[in-house]
Amino acid sequence: MTTGQPAEVVIVGTGATGYTAAKVLRAEGFTGSITLIGSEQESTYRRPAVSKELLMGTKSVDQVRLGAAIEGVDVRTGVTAVAVTDSAVHLDEGDPIPYDAVLLATGSRARQLDFPGHVFTLRSAADVAPLHADILRTKSLLVIGGGLIGCEAAAAARSLGAEVTVLEAASAPLSRIAPPEISQMYRDLHANNGITMHTDVTVTSLDKQDDGTLRAAAQDGRSWSAGTVLVSAGSVPNVELGADMGLETASGILVDAAMRTSAPGIYAAGDVAEVPNTILGGTYRSEHWNGAVDQATRAARSILGLDVGSLDVPWGWSTQHGLNLQFAGWTGAEDEYVVVRGSIEERRFTACALRGDTLVGAIGVGYPKDIRQIRSLIASADPVDRELLGEDWLDRPHAVVR
Repeated sequence: MTTGQPAEVVIVGTGATGYTAAKVLRAEGFTGSITLIGSEQESTYRRPAVSKELLMGTKSVDQVRLGAAIEGVDVRTGVTAVAVTDSAVHLDEGDPIPYDAVLLATGSRARQLDFPGHVFTLRSAADVAPLHADILRTKSLLVIGGGLIGCEAAAAARSLGAEVTVLEAASAPLSRIAPPEISQMYRDLHANNGITMHTDVTVTSLDKQDDGTLRAAAQDGRSWSAGTVLVSAGSVPNVELGADMGLETASGILVDAAMRTSAPGIYAAGDVAEVPNTILGGTYRSEHWNGAVDQATRAARSILGLDVGSLDVPWGWSTQHGLNLQFAGWTGAEDEYVVVRGSIEERRFTACALRGDTLVGAIGVGYPKDIRQIRSLIASADPVDRELLGEDWLDRPHAVVR
């Protein structure tokens, strides 16, 4: 391994994180070799489209490609990294690739539930075509999981004319990011579009019936049947490659603010990385598109020994039945929420999430500029003056105490 700026960089993962890191390396003037490898057959595409436009069939994979080929980058798709030694990345086929620096951008995979029978998960473009075809064939979908992906897939299936039922283990949909009032708004939105949603459901079995449908039974005796079943129970970070190397891991591969792992020359970013929360303390994993792009940029600059600046306040979005939700920071159902603009009932609002006098996040519909502004206020880490909270709070020159 060389000292100083590397000559050979290997990026494991061809998603948004890997692609962006390669692009930034070249943009920063790096002239050494870059090898970008990934298990997916497809070249880089916008993964958020999987549960939206791709599943609905309104766009093709080619229409959601992330960008053009990057000059001088050796892209190898359909190839899996099986080990990383001190000098090379070893593949399931072909010769090992030598490196001076490695970026692990291995992402995450759909969590599997221990059910027999034919069920679908939705994580990559390869998952879309068989699920889409089965929805059209059966015209009925049962979604196990009422998080972002589950709710988006439910909306997409409804647009295809399917009867849709969603089963959620928690007491409300989207409970990881939204308070009860906003969860209820989404429950009503789905109901208005013909989707049935059941909460507090613990599915214990899934069996194929004589008529070919699948029957899901709950712990409390309730049951539901549909021709197609989608399991949307969250994701699992692909930490195995890093763990086999002896890297420090928790829920993901632990990195510092410069995306460096516990081993010299090895970096991690995107879904697989667990990064320090420099505002609230502790660590977190950002599982959203913007976090992947921000961390990739930081990792590339870190590899080159450049200043990486401050970690971005994470944010994301979800589109369901044409309604676009944006959220930022670290929102949760247990936080205190104050609507500072608009109305939840009218489905056009901005709400701030508070823990004590600390602004920790925001969630809203219809006011994207508010979310951008609140991200900067979260980053300031200044205590909120509650007397200023109100309809025109974000329009005032001093929204937080300095």
